[in-house]
Amino acid sequence: MRVQTSSETMGRPAPAFLPRIGQHVCNDGQPIGISDMAELFGVTHRTLHFYEEKGLITAERLGMMRVYDQRMIRKMAVINACREVGMPLSAIQDLMQDLSDAASQIEADAIFCRVLDSRKRELTSDISSIHRQIQQIRSLVSEIDIAPEVTSGVHVEPLVFSDRDRRCLVLMTEGFKGGDLARQLNLTEEELAVLEESLIVRLGVSNRFQAAAKAIVLGLLPH
Repeated sequence: MRVQTSSETMGRPAPAFLPRIGQHVCNDGQPIGISDMAELFGVTHRTLHFYEEKGLITAERLGMMRVYDQRMIRKMAVINACREVGMPLSAIQDLMQDLSDAASQIEADAIFCRVLDSRKRELTSDISSIHRQIQQIRSLVSEIDIAPEVTSGVHVEPLVFSDRDRRCLVLMTEGFKGGDLARQLNLTEEELAVLEESLIVRLGVSNRFQAAAKAIVLGLLPH
């Protein structure tokens, strides 16, 4: 006896085609129990029940056991992949609805790729936002670092730059970079990368060009 899901009771057809992922998780074609399904995808029984309630997967009865056929295993692979990239449940439900309208395997794959591309753009936007927030933190820390003292009376050590730091910043303003800059400083490119990151962090900027410019503004370098 099949257990009806909310999507079936609402008249939504199950997708005829699924994206070509998760095919490797299918075994010998036999249904698997809920414990095996949970272990296969690293989720709890409660999570599987939740997905059933939301109409994403369907369990069947085999005697007293709740089992999932190979199609449900593949659906769960798609769901799991979506959750791993941070897609909200509502977006996964929309995806399954769109897949139910797919007329071919190619169309199903294309739908899934569009959804993944949309998620990638969201993540890229989030990364940009995080970088802006990090930059703001660096700016705030920099303001505190260059102050001789704070109102609480706690002494803050001023920024300290070695001769090598200053020479690196000067060469940056002259347009040196990469291997040429490393050779001028007698450093390996790996050592130069560490030095540049240290200067960027201490100056509270986001790149090497801003580091050189801010060093001039702060009077650390000649104009």
